[in-house]
Amino acid sequence: MNRFANLADRQPEGAAADETASVSPVTQIPTAPSRVGRKAISGYFAPELSLALHTCARRHGLSLQDLMAEAFDDVLRKYGESPIGR
Repeated sequence: MNRFANLADRQPEGAAADETASVSPVTQIPTAPSRVGRKAISGYFAPELSLALHTCARRHGLSLQDLMAEAFDDVLRKYGESPIGR
C-alpha cells in the first residue's frame, strides 16, 4: 500500500471542514494601477540597442516606456497610421 494513500482525504489537525473549503489555493497578485487597461509589448534586441535606448531615455529625462511610446508613434506615422500615444 502506498504510504501517501488517503492523504488528500485527511484534514489538517484542528481545522474544521468549512474552514478549509473557503481557502483558495491560488493567490492572485493585484494589478498595479499604472497597468490597468494596458498591454505589454516586448521583443528581443541586441544588448547594444537596449543600452542605447536606456541611455537616450535618461539623457532626455524620460522613462524607457515613454521613449518607446514616442518611437512607436513615429513608426505609425511613417507607415500612414494614426499615432496612438499613451
